[in-house]
Amino acid sequence: MIVKGKYRVGFILLAVILLAACGSVSTPVSPLPTVAPAIETTAPPPSNTPNPATATNVPVASVLPNVGSFPDPTAYHWMPVISGMASPVDIQFPDDGSGRMFIIEQDGRIRIVENGQMLDPPFLDIISKVDSLGNEQGLLGLAFHPDFKHNPYFYVNYIDLNGNTVMARFTASGSLADPSSEKDLLHIRQPFANHNGGEMAFGPDGYLYMGLGDGGSQGDPNGNGQNTNVLLGKILRIDVDHGDPYAIPAGNPFANGGGKAEIWEYGLRNPWRFSFDKVSGNLYIGDVGQDTWEEVDVVPANAGGLNFGWNYYEGLHSYTGHPPAGLNFTLPVTEYSHIVGGCAIIGGYVYRGGMKAWQGIYFYGDECSGKIWGLIHTDNGWQSQLLFETGASLTTFGRDPTGEIYFADRRGTIYRLGK
Repeated sequence: MIVKGKYRVGFILLAVILLAACGSVSTPVSPLPTVAPAIETTAPPPSNTPNPATATNVPVASVLPNVGSFPDPTAYHWMPVISGMASPVDIQFPDDGSGRMFIIEQDGRIRIVENGQMLDPPFLDIISKVDSLGNEQGLLGLAFHPDFKHNPYFYVNYIDLNGNTVMARFTASGSLADPSSEKDLLHIRQPFANHNGGEMAFGPDGYLYMGLGDGGSQGDPNGNGQNTNVLLGKILRIDVDHGDPYAIPAGNPFANGGGKAEIWEYGLRNPWRFSFDKVSGNLYIGDVGQDTWEEVDVVPANAGGLNFGWNYYEGLHSYTGHPPAGLNFTLPVTEYSHIVGGCAIIGGYVYRGGMKAWQGIYFYGDECSGKIWGLIHTDNGWQSQLLFETGASLTTFGRDPTGEIYFADRRGTIYRLGK
């Protein structure tokens, strides 16, 4: 779903072979294997890293509680929760006390899982409106209003039949959505079929954040990442509780001019998945790389207007061109290469569930390799450790209202971390 073009054919063939070998995706599966290698301390910038005159590290350490160490991952497993989904790409839980899990199927459905069972009919079916023929197209993101129990709005991000991004609001009526209740928030032209982003999430401030890729092709040929007059290659922030269809929060960096008022952060290639830590309010972004490097960016709560460097930089490494003098970039806190990690980062969540050993650890993974890492901030700076080798085709992580962590395998199964 977010695999770079040069990997797609091989990856699709691999998926076909695996499906042929494994049979139906609804077949019960066993807990996934684990691995516990040594800690990998985030490396110092290499020689082609941007110099101090053009790049900065936001002082995240000053607002993050330090985490001492990683637990032994071999004592924990990813346990199957539900199987039989069709290309699941997002997992969301409304904080309404119902305990229901909502799973996006890429072709245009949202399914409900309640008490371990998938319910029929789907919560929402907009297949007739969604272009899901491309590897990175389809119904891509879902966010429930923070007060969904009393305000039954939810928000989706999908690619329409013209290949463009639609961000829209729907209304739930009883236990299902009303398909006729769609209210458009944004229509954004997509010049290519890839790098569509897809994430939607409400921040601790109650505003809706939305992720958009740079428009696609390779190397950002239109320069969208650095252009603050377009919405592509950005994270947006809007106020859906005011205005029609929304208002611009006063604190947005370009609210008074100099760029599109909706922009919150920029210089991103494809921020497929990002999330907010429920304790610190900090924003964690998994930004998909181009040729070699995948990255994690961490933003202190309420720090808007940051430039993450694409397409001048890929991770900590120069990519193309020479940035203008005085232009500042925020460097990733960690990166991994395709040689050791796979092909495309899947951003996750900071764990805030009931297992004390995992408190404060950020989970992220890779779509092609199925590897899952943890990221912590210690007295010695950022540290990342490979935790699990799942063998899955990761598409997304999820977090329930109690802070427990899940992930989706494209082949149809949802897993939860447990002992």
